[in-house]
Amino acid sequence: MMLPWKQLILLSFIGCLGGELLLQGPVFIKEPSNSIFPVGSEDKKVTLNCEARGNPSPHYRWQLNGSDIDMSLEHHYKLNGGNLVVFNPNRNWDTGSYQCFATNSLGTIVSREAKLQFAYLENFKTKMRSTVSVREGQGVVLLCGPPPHSGELSYAWIFNEYPSFVEEDSRRFVSQETGHLYIAKVESSDVGNYTCVVTSTVTNTRVLGSPTPLVLRSDGVMGEYEPKIEVQFPETLPAAKGSTVKLECFALGNPVPQINWRRSDGLPFSSKIKQRKFNGVLEIPNFQQDDAGSYECIAENSRGKNVARGRLTYYAKPHWVQLIKDVEIAVEDNLYWECRASGKPKPSYRWLKNGEALVLEERIQIENGAITISNLNVTDSGMFQCIAENKHGLVYSSAELKVVASAPDFSKNPMKKLVQVQVGSLVSLDCKPRASPRALSSWKKGEVAVQEHERITFLKDGGLKIANVTKADTGSYTCTAENQFGKANGTTLLVVTEPTKITLAPSNMDVSVGESVILPCQVQHDPLLDIMFTWYFNGALTDFKKEGSHFEKVGGSSSGDLMIRNIQLKHSGKYVCMVQTGVDSVSSAADLIVRGSPGPPENVKVDEITDTTAQLSWKEGTDNHSPVISYSIQARTPFSVGWQTVTTVPETIDGRTHTATVVELNPWVEYEFRVVASNKIGGGEPSLPSEKVRTEEAVPEVPPSEVSGGGGSRSELVITWDPVPEELQNGEGFGYVVAFRPLGVTNWIQTVVTSPDTPRYVFRNESIMPFSPYQVKVGVYNNKGEGPFSPVTTVFSAEEEPTIAPSQVSANSLSSSEIKVSWNTIPWKLSNGHLLGYEVRYWNDGGEEESSNKVKVAGNETSTRLQGLKSNLAYYTAVRAYNSAGAGPFSATVNATTKKTPPSQPPGNVVWNATETKVLLNWEQVKAMENESEVTGYKVFYRTSSQNNMQVLNTNKTSAELLLPIKEDYIIEVKATTDGGDGTSSEQIRIPRITR
Repeated sequence: MMLPWKQLILLSFIGCLGGELLLQGPVFIKEPSNSIFPVGSEDKKVTLNCEARGNPSPHYRWQLNGSDIDMSLEHHYKLNGGNLVVFNPNRNWDTGSYQCFATNSLGTIVSREAKLQFAYLENFKTKMRSTVSVREGQGVVLLCGPPPHSGELSYAWIFNEYPSFVEEDSRRFVSQETGHLYIAKVESSDVGNYTCVVTSTVTNTRVLGSPTPLVLRSDGVMGEYEPKIEVQFPETLPAAKGSTVKLECFALGNPVPQINWRRSDGLPFSSKIKQRKFNGVLEIPNFQQDDAGSYECIAENSRGKNVARGRLTYYAKPHWVQLIKDVEIAVEDNLYWECRASGKPKPSYRWLKNGEALVLEERIQIENGAITISNLNVTDSGMFQCIAENKHGLVYSSAELKVVASAPDFSKNPMKKLVQVQVGSLVSLDCKPRASPRALSSWKKGEVAVQEHERITFLKDGGLKIANVTKADTGSYTCTAENQFGKANGTTLLVVTEPTKITLAPSNMDVSVGESVILPCQVQHDPLLDIMFTWYFNGALTDFKKEGSHFEKVGGSSSGDLMIRNIQLKHSGKYVCMVQTGVDSVSSAADLIVRGSPGPPENVKVDEITDTTAQLSWKEGTDNHSPVISYSIQARTPFSVGWQTVTTVPETIDGRTHTATVVELNPWVEYEFRVVASNKIGGGEPSLPSEKVRTEEAVPEVPPSEVSGGGGSRSELVITWDPVPEELQNGEGFGYVVAFRPLGVTNWIQTVVTSPDTPRYVFRNESIMPFSPYQVKVGVYNNKGEGPFSPVTTVFSAEEEPTIAPSQVSANSLSSSEIKVSWNTIPWKLSNGHLLGYEVRYWNDGGEEESSNKVKVAGNETSTRLQGLKSNLAYYTAVRAYNSAGAGPFSATVNATTKKTPPSQPPGNVVWNATETKVLLNWEQVKAMENESEVTGYKVFYRTSSQNNMQVLNTNKTSAELLLPIKEDYIIEVKATTDGGDGTSSEQIRIPRITR
């Protein structure tokens, strides 16, 4: 028979099963915080925030000082969501602690307390203040006495009249605790009226007290006296964790005392501590427990010192270390919840349920923040809050307790439909339905109940464990779970398979770069199982898409062979074939060694350098699994085309040798060297270049080439050569020695050319006969000495320029833009050299001879045409001969006038008549204008449509007859002819071929 309370639980929960997961108790998103309302503010309302989430959505109520707020007073209170809006706040009845309550069907939670305070500052009383009379050198305290107020204040003092404020220094101090003005030692300049200014830091309002007159007494000056501390901090001052603590200290005295601070325990101040206002304020930001202790203020002058002491004590509001969390637990189970908070003093704890103090009973116990509820029932469900508090504050932690009662249900955690294992293994079959309280489980295989024995064990969580599985264990296993609210079952099919074995495994291999290999991986497996092959290279899964150019899987269904094409050095390493089924996995590994050409040698150095040799050393690089057989050395200079292999000693460098001497280098040239290693595979990558080095200087060994000369001006011998390249100059101070002598003379004339880039030397002397033969040679030298001369060659001295002008010069106009100039050659002997040609100078009427144009023609020419001339204009011209030495005299000037331009009017109205054998043409006469040449006739241009070149027929009539077989189309145009050239062409006429 079912117990009555169990019947109640069952009825309560049957209706909500399936939907309860959607329900949620209230959780605060926003809670109210302390507020200060400025009295007299233009804003006539204050809002205290409160917002909670939950399902169903929570509703809200508020309490002030522990009593419910009457929300029917709509003129004063309003709920905006969960926020409480207070209209026209009044400090007499709205001041106090507020709490928000959020409630839904699952329970109630209460917010932290929020204090609403009112900030105000009243005016000073208007009564006059008494005059303060002191002696010069005496200390004085001017009292402020702020008016009634609430909220934090700041203080300042006006001296005589606004805006002249008292400036604080080592002699004057304004306490922000009392508001009083302290003057350590009064001076005559201090006489005047002092007004206390009080400002509310909340409302930003400011009020001024009545002036206090300060006057000096006439009975003398105050003598020196020891410091008297007037401003000091309390003997004991509690300070909150993380707060900023400010300690004030100021003393009267004559001379003005010096203020200093220290810790009584002698510990140094941390770097965060600052001394402000001429040491009158000690500021400790972010106060921590290490900052607690006794502090001393020392006021000292020449007459003595005084000390004020006070102790800072550390306190901390409660801070959560461990929160409570929502819990869902089965009926009849036990609950243990613990919340823990830190704080100083140590916090105490209390618990709320649905916003009310938790009622203790025999089942419910509370100890040091932990709650224990035994034998849970549905009525225990609700919203719980743990409150940790000390005298400085309190904190809330909220969570929901759900006590559930339900029959077993596999829908949320179904049993596996299929479990596959291999023979001899251990298997566990899970049976974990959702049930409250926990269900008891029983098992069947097929229709037969499963019994425990040495291989079969029932687990505490309801599962079934089978050890050393055999093929006979294959079958359907059904778990039946039952509690007082019902029962349910689930089934798992257990399949036992044979283990997978690798029958052909990959083996270690040794290959060369560029080859292709296959790593085999073939298996024997249970036919019931699907099989998957994966390959790992040096621990990383092989990506066949990314490495498709090299890696490919080959083989049949039971084979996962790996083909590696065009193998590279980077493919050296460990390869693992992994074979996986739904039940087991096996693997096999092999090492693949890829041999390739050597890597670059390292650390190439030039150990010794001479003018033609360099001693090199290097270190062996990677051999890429094939020993180095030999090395070769390459060099590069600023003058070489890339890297060039150089001659070495020894000539052949074997793989065990790491030094060599490079020979046959050019002196005074900057070299870089690199080394290339070779093995059986081939030559490897070159090393990094060595540092640049320069060979030593030496006497030059190569004379200039292409020594020649000739030409120049009268009395000159011109000698030319190709300069020696910089890489063959062998040192600094390079230059040329030029030697020459007349043919047949014994002694050489020598001169020095100091520029290495100079390609010529000119010797000038009036005694040099024109076109005389000289023997010439050019040598080299540098700072190390003189080098060889070039072979001797013969060079002729400069020729003599022509002395005779051309004769019989004439000029004839050919057209409107062209004049022909003719002349007779001048007499010339080969012993005078070579006549290069003639220069024709011309200029037009009105132009300057000095700015004339020139035309040059070869020596065997006796005429030229001047083209591109202006029409109907007189041109003057003269001719002279020239050779390599210069030009001779001009001939007499002759002139000719270009003809007028041809008519711009084309022949008009061209008409034609054609038969099979001829074409008859007629056109209108062209009449020349006054500035154009007279028409002397006409030209008829004609061609077939398939030809490119025109044929011409001349006539002095305005008609023409062309004997043409009209077998294809003809193109015809007509131009007028004049002495000035041909006129403008008529439009082209197309005459079509005649068909029968």
